[in-house]
Amino acid sequence: MKQEYLPVRLSHLFSHCSVGAIVRGPRYLMTIKDISHWTDKHHNPAGNPILYVQGVCSALGIERELREPPIAQELDNGRIDGVCVPAIRFPEWSRCPECGLLYFRPWKGQQGEEKPRCREEDGKKCSQPELEQVSWVMIHREGHMNDLPWHFLAHMNSVNQNQRQCGEDRFNSVPYLKLTGDSSSQRLTCTRCGAAHKFPPPERLAFKGKRQPWIAEPPEEESPMPAEILRINDTRIHSPARRNALVIPPESRIKRGTVVDRLYTNSGLQKEISRKSTPLGRKSALRRAARSLGCTVEKIKRAMDEIAGGYPLYGKNISHGRLLEEEYKALIEKIPNMSDSEDFVTRHQTGTWKKLGDKLGKNSRQHKIFNLVDNLIAVSRLKEIMVFEGFQRKAGRHAQEEKDFPLVPPDIIGKSPWLPALELYGEGIFFTIAEAVLNRWEKLPALNSRTDDFFRRFAVTGLHFEPEIQISPRFILLHTLSHLLIRQLETKAGYPAASLKERIYCTAGQMPMAGILVYVAVPDIAGSLGGLTELAAPERFIRLLTNVFDHAEWCSLDPVCSEHEGQGPNLLNRAACHGCALIPEPGCAYGNVLLDRIFIKGDESSAIPGFLNFTR
Repeated sequence: MKQEYLPVRLSHLFSHCSVGAIVRGPRYLMTIKDISHWTDKHHNPAGNPILYVQGVCSALGIERELREPPIAQELDNGRIDGVCVPAIRFPEWSRCPECGLLYFRPWKGQQGEEKPRCREEDGKKCSQPELEQVSWVMIHREGHMNDLPWHFLAHMNSVNQNQRQCGEDRFNSVPYLKLTGDSSSQRLTCTRCGAAHKFPPPERLAFKGKRQPWIAEPPEEESPMPAEILRINDTRIHSPARRNALVIPPESRIKRGTVVDRLYTNSGLQKEISRKSTPLGRKSALRRAARSLGCTVEKIKRAMDEIAGGYPLYGKNISHGRLLEEEYKALIEKIPNMSDSEDFVTRHQTGTWKKLGDKLGKNSRQHKIFNLVDNLIAVSRLKEIMVFEGFQRKAGRHAQEEKDFPLVPPDIIGKSPWLPALELYGEGIFFTIAEAVLNRWEKLPALNSRTDDFFRRFAVTGLHFEPEIQISPRFILLHTLSHLLIRQLETKAGYPAASLKERIYCTAGQMPMAGILVYVAVPDIAGSLGGLTELAAPERFIRLLTNVFDHAEWCSLDPVCSEHEGQGPNLLNRAACHGCALIPEPGCAYGNVLLDRIFIKGDESSAIPGFLNFTR
């Protein structure tokens, strides 16, 4: 059987083409094997380790090593160079679209481009003999997935002795099960004994067979919870779980290629020097290290001292759960002696922004918008780490609480010492909303009453987001404003909305935050085109933000959209729909929910003034 190769974007390998997902190839459906199979010929992990991410791992609560997925390339002669991410054909059953006969692994033993075809039935050839993989699978909420037990389903209501004694024979040279009828009403029949059953059956089944299509063993224990039969394009089959974090100082300031960098990333040399207990032995190890790195012994000594002193974090660590706070500080504070080669480069425009106010009419709409913004920063270079933590079955479009839908780790059993991750590079615009304006606005009783409706609806859904959010008026305001900004940037910056992302920095209390970062990040060191940072120039940003507030006032579906009591998943949006505030889901950190334009434009009938009315 000839191997097939399917080119996949690295970002897709962490979403709809990740471990356990069903992927449509050029000829067959397939599912991606777990990371224990992502190895070279020596059974070692094939991906390169990602360095200088201790701060990210600490903030995300990750104790395992992060590695890139293996990357293979197609050479000019058609051969593949490198380790591929492995997959197997799944479902393993195929069906003749003409007569309905079911075949198990019909491609077995075929060569080249040969395609499996339906054999003659009663001396007649089918008019459409090419087989198609079945479009149904069986999944379980604990993460299992397998082919349907077709023989069992056909005989589940057997009444006579012959039918009960009809044994399963998947590898029979003569196929004997038939699935006939159209998509609305199908019938599964055994041609050997005559047993038949309506398909799909209304009953839920005990999970049978392998845990995953590529794992031979069944689940360790039979769960009392039933399995479910779903079509292969049902979103509940596979819900990937990813987490993201920005690389910030001091790790973003690492200068690659220096002696300390090369020594730090060469654990073998470090251990050799550290193990020497005698002065003579240590001196000899230092000389070998100097020859290996092409530098002097003195530079090796200084590098060892830096590593001993805490390089690269130098004592700074981000505690778990404080990711956004540390990113917010890094964005707000000016970085001394910054160079363009660093992985986190900010250009503060706040001073120029403050001077812009003198050029605007005191009572103009633009002047009110100007008074809302406290800080304006162009992020001309950033690096984001995306970590794939696993997947869920039956979780639908939004990740549910883990106790209801357990997270299946990337290696299925949770014993791998590493997790797959990506380094993404890009640029962005960051700005903050004035705390004084927010404090006046947040005191509105009608505003808090409207927020309570969101809170009650969210509480009963079981939805959970990372980082965790607190539903408040300022969060809904910032989230809606972010979406409207992304829709504007799609036309102004030349980036499709699906490539733009958001990070919402929102807390009140001891460390108040009210910031929005809209950025682009791709798995390429080039990272961006500069279109976003150009729009962070104050004269351009004021026009951009004015358009955002203008578009918050209306929607092509108004008045229905503005007056809606609840729309979208779990009714977690109000004045927000595809005509105004929704964006492609890859760009939204919160599943396109918790949006409401009323928090920006106001609503007289609800006694909520527009947000701009609170500026002075």
